[in-house]
Amino acid sequence: MDIMALVSQLAGGMLVSVEIFFCTLLFSLPLGLLIAFGRMSKFKPLSLLTKVYISVMRGTPLMLQLMVVYFGPYYIFGITISPTYRLTAVLIGFAINYAAYFAEIYRGGIESIPKGQYEAAKILGYNKVQTFFRIIFPQVVKIILPSVTNEVITLVKDTSLAFVLAVAEMFTLAKQIAAAQTSMVPFIAAAIFYYVFNLIVAVAMEMLEKKLDYYK
Repeated sequence: MDIMALVSQLAGGMLVSVEIFFCTLLFSLPLGLLIAFGRMSKFKPLSLLTKVYISVMRGTPLMLQLMVVYFGPYYIFGITISPTYRLTAVLIGFAINYAAYFAEIYRGGIESIPKGQYEAAKILGYNKVQTFFRIIFPQVVKIILPSVTNEVITLVKDTSLAFVLAVAEMFTLAKQIAAAQTSMVPFIAAAIFYYVFNLIVAVAMEMLEKKLDYYK
């Protein structure tokens, strides 16, 4: 099998996988921070609501969540589903799922910061927003980076679950080509793609972690 021809056939799926990856991070990272704030809120109904949300997102399969996001509008509200909604549903499903995981990572990092730092910032005249984003958040990022890296690496592999909604990402195309040509080569190519993608992510996150290591 011509390797270049195979790569050309898989190129579209590679781009879709990369799009799912970056869009998920773009939306889930800030959403996760908002959910973490809600989880730590002293307003009990909000805290309980976000706690239930996190529990549901972490306690049910991502595959099932994707199907609910895609078919839910039709079965619950009677809204006609457009074929173009498939990729949108995948992005929504991934974003709300990973936001729950990132929310707990954020919460752990924020709660690990000594209370004395908040008090010191208040004495220096910082308001709550300034205290968080200028003093607390930079420290939180350094603390949570290893956990975030693990989730990001998992996300690379989870992009293959888009096949549930018939979105032609990398793994879906590899299966189709392998079935048509009765060859294992497309699967090997897919494995190499995921490995290299993960390797790039791991190296980038390691470089970022070293850059944030204030003690060296």
